[in-house]
Amino acid sequence: MDFPDPLPLAPPPTSADERSPASSLATTDRISDRAATRLAREQEVGQRPGTLRVKAGALKPRLFMFSYNEQSYTETEYTDRYDELLAAFHGKPELKHWIDVRGYGDLPLMERLMDDFGLHPLQLEDVLGDYQRAKVEVFDEDRLFLVSRMTDFTSDLEINDDQLSIFTGPNYVLCFQDDYDDCLEVLRNRLRANLSQLRRKSSGYLAYALTDVVLDHYYPTMAAIGDYIEELEDRIFTERRERRLLNRILRIKKDVVRFRRLVYPERDKIAEILRLPDEVVPEELKTYYRDAYDHAIQALDLAESYRDNISSLADLFLSDQSNRMNEVMKVLTIISSIFIPLSFVVGLYGMNFQPEDQHGHRLPLNMPELYQPWGYPVLLGILALIVVGQLYYFWRKGWLSSD
Repeated sequence: MDFPDPLPLAPPPTSADERSPASSLATTDRISDRAATRLAREQEVGQRPGTLRVKAGALKPRLFMFSYNEQSYTETEYTDRYDELLAAFHGKPELKHWIDVRGYGDLPLMERLMDDFGLHPLQLEDVLGDYQRAKVEVFDEDRLFLVSRMTDFTSDLEINDDQLSIFTGPNYVLCFQDDYDDCLEVLRNRLRANLSQLRRKSSGYLAYALTDVVLDHYYPTMAAIGDYIEELEDRIFTERRERRLLNRILRIKKDVVRFRRLVYPERDKIAEILRLPDEVVPEELKTYYRDAYDHAIQALDLAESYRDNISSLADLFLSDQSNRMNEVMKVLTIISSIFIPLSFVVGLYGMNFQPEDQHGHRLPLNMPELYQPWGYPVLLGILALIVVGQLYYFWRKGWLSSD
C-alpha cells in the first residue's frame, strides 16, 4: 500500500494451512495476476497449439507423492528424484497415489510428466499458462482434467488466487500448482489421520475432496472481505482523509468483482461434472458433487451480497460527504446572513456626504447622526442588537442545531 493504515485490518481466520513467511516471499516473487493477464495477451500470434512455455519467475518444482489405502499410508518428497517417484508409483499399483507437483520452473520435467501420464499437450499448456478459469474436461473416456482457483485475502487487502490443476487416473490423482504452500494441508492431515473416507474411497473421491477444499476455502476469504467492508463502513463516519477512504472502497469493490469472476466458473464446472455420464463420474461421487454445488451457490450468493454492500457503501460515502458539505455551507450561510445587515449599516454610514456646504452651513439631511455625541456607541449597540436578534431567530428555527 502507498500509505500506512492507522486502523489495521483484522487478520483473516486462521487454519491449519495458514501460509508461512516463505510462502509470502514466494508470493511476492511471483508474477501478479495483472502481469499474468498481460503475458497472456502478449503470446505470439500463430503459435502452434500445445506449445509449452514456463513463465518468468516460476518456482523450481517440488515433487510429493502420498500413497495410501485403508491399511497403509506413506508420504515422500521426491524433489530432484523423479525417476524414483515413477518407480515407486509403478511398483505399488494396488495403492492409490496423490502426486503433488508444486512449481513449474523445469520444462523438461513437465514434458516427462506429460509423456509418462499420458497428458495432452493442450492440457499441459493450460497448466503452465497458470491463469485458466475453472473448468472440467474429459479425456481418454474416463479420465478428468479439472482446474480450480485457490483464493486468499492477503494482508495487503487484495485477493490472491492460484491455479490448481488436477488430472485423475485409475488409481492416482496428479495435481499441479505454482506455489509451494496452499490451502490443501487440511486434506493432507485427513489422509494422515485416516479419520475420513479418503483412504477408503476411490481416487476420484480424492479429486472431489481437492475441489471441495478449494471451494470451502472461499469462505475464510469472504469472511475477511466482510470484516473489511464493516471496517470501511465504520471509517466513513470517522475518517477525515476522504480521498484515501474512497480509494479503499473502490479497491475492495474491484476485489469483490474479481472474486465473483472466480466463483462463477467454479459453479459452472461442478454443474458440468453433474451432467457427465455415470461411466465417467459414478453416481456415488455425484452425490458429493451436488453438495459442492450447493457450496458454490452459497459462495456466489455471498459474493453478490458483498457487491451490493460495496455499492451501498460507496453511496453512503458520497451521501456522508454531501452532508458534511451541507454542514459547511450552512455555517457559511449563517455567517454571511449575520454580516449582510451589518455591512449594509456600516456601508450606509461610510458614504462620503459632506455635513456642511462650502459656506459652513450645516446640512441636516446629510448624515445628521454625525453630530450626535453618542452616535458611534449607539451605532455599535444597534449592530450588536441586530446580531443577537438574528442569532435568536436562527436558534428558534433550529438552524444552529448540529443534528
